[in-house]
Amino acid sequence: MRAVVYDRYGGPDVLHIADVEKPLPRDDEVLVRIYAVAVTRADCATRQANRRSGRGFELVSRAIFGIRRPRQPILGGDFSGVVEAVGPAVKEFAAGDEVFGSTGIRFGAYAEFISRPESSRIT
Repeated sequence: MRAVVYDRYGGPDVLHIADVEKPLPRDDEVLVRIYAVAVTRADCATRQANRRSGRGFELVSRAIFGIRRPRQPILGGDFSGVVEAVGPAVKEFAAGDEVFGSTGIRFGAYAEFISRPESSRIT
């Protein structure tokens, strides 16, 4: 699948499209084909390692998200799409359901697919 990724901190120019492995849903997960994502202030601040907020925030951000480079190469917290597959333990969702959700600081929504636990913030 394709995703918008970044491998270093910086401005919008660090973002690029790459082929990445499509996630497979675990027993309790929902695989969503993403049709829309929000580009939020949190995404931009994380991409820049919070440089605009001051050195203290930058250091804290790097401690959380990666010292030298980002641990999670795919940004994006808010998404909407259609359930493509579910794990065998999933009860509330089925393939074809239209959903929206948030990944929080785990990110990963700037991609064609995302797999999230059924108990996470998906509606």
